[in-house]
Amino acid sequence: MAACINLEEALKSGEHTDIDGAELCCELIFVQDSLQKSMGPLDILNYLKNRSLIYPNAVIAYIILLTIPVTVASAERSFPKLKLLKSYLCSTMTQERLTGLATIAPENDVLEKIKYEDMIEDFISRNTR
Repeated sequence: MAACINLEEALKSGEHTDIDGAELCCELIFVQDSLQKSMGPLDILNYLKNRSLIYPNAVIAYIILLTIPVTVASAERSFPKLKLLKSYLCSTMTQERLTGLATIAPENDVLEKIKYEDMIEDFISRNTR
């Protein structure tokens, strides 16, 4: 309960809050019984999204918590990649491009699984004039 209240306070902006800590605690207790042990983070997120009317606070909290890095391991892994990137593209690279490449290099396996065609089609359908 204390962790849920702390999360509510952290997500508060003025008088507006994204979640209700007490309700989040109850939702997490109920959803805990229905989840399988073999479910990964994305499976749990999809499960919650499909039941967003039942667990609205849990969906918001889970999305926010999945976007926060848990450790600095990706930053530590990025230093060797940064050295390779700098030596290979040093003469033609701006700082902004180098920063972007250094950010995505450790997560290359995740990037390979992304279907860019679907993202492009979704972007086009939302932004047509």
